[in-house]
Amino acid sequence: MGWKSALWGLALAVGLAGPVAAAPVAPKPLYRDPVYDGAADASIVYDHARSRWTMFYTNRRATMKLSDSKDVAWVHRTHIGTAVSQDGLAWRYDGVARFPAACTGPTQWAPELYYEGGLYHMWLTIVPVVSHRWGEKGAVRKIVHLTSPDLHRWSCGDTLQLGSDRVIDASLLKLTSGYRLWYKDEQNGSQIKAADSPDLKTWTKVSDIPVTQTPGEGPKVFRFKGFYWLIADAWKGLIVLRSTDATTWQQQGARLLETPGTRPTDVGLGQHPDVVVNGDRAFIYYFVHQGEAPQAASDPHWRQRTVIQVAELKFVDGKLDVDRDAEVDATLTPP
Repeated sequence: MGWKSALWGLALAVGLAGPVAAAPVAPKPLYRDPVYDGAADASIVYDHARSRWTMFYTNRRATMKLSDSKDVAWVHRTHIGTAVSQDGLAWRYDGVARFPAACTGPTQWAPELYYEGGLYHMWLTIVPVVSHRWGEKGAVRKIVHLTSPDLHRWSCGDTLQLGSDRVIDASLLKLTSGYRLWYKDEQNGSQIKAADSPDLKTWTKVSDIPVTQTPGEGPKVFRFKGFYWLIADAWKGLIVLRSTDATTWQQQGARLLETPGTRPTDVGLGQHPDVVVNGDRAFIYYFVHQGEAPQAASDPHWRQRTVIQVAELKFVDGKLDVDRDAEVDATLTPP
């Protein structure tokens, strides 16, 4: 066969095979709340009964236009919104989560989800009052434990006793010795601390010494590429800590999502992350304020709006890195 015939045969084979399908790409933003446009603090869990993914998130009242620019009531009296997805790419609003009034309150923040043995667990931050300024006296904040068989019907568990009346933002990981929960202690310099439990009911602080000297909130702890990782929001990008035992941590120099992205709706700091390790890949879900959006030029309240974005975490030379501008196939497969 001559070379012309060979080329013709190759072209014919490619033509018969048809065009190669492009990999699906996560949209920017990944998700936007249709009620208040203030989705933040996402936590994603797989719904085993319905074979789909569910996102729980703080549903900030971002469309409120308070006359006092320092009034933070719009971040209070917030419920937990939910969204569902079959593949992790296309998300559909699924209403507000309903919790028992006996163990919750008017302000609900930062859900943390965990599944084991047919039961879903949630650790939820509760603020019993509506504050108008950050750091108001008497603004107690606590973490409560709830359980559910189906992600819809929730039962009260215990309020965690952690030696502080201003604790928020739980993150849980199962270790060989039991369970460990990380949280922000606002009463003590916004430090990230940890507590242990053998049964998800009784908790004991690991130490009064914080995990890191860098203040932060929204810690997320996970295992990836042979290490334990802790990522937290330091309000100037996300700090990253690595550990071999989930006790002693080494902080990497570079922060994640500190540099604004270039694509619309992703040009602010990345904040309060969730991480889903899916097979050998890890995806980070973060929220971004919309103060740089075109609408903000005529509406100063537009900066209150937040959207959820996703990017892929990469393990490079022993550290974690992320390219928020890269197109990413963030398809999630069942665990």
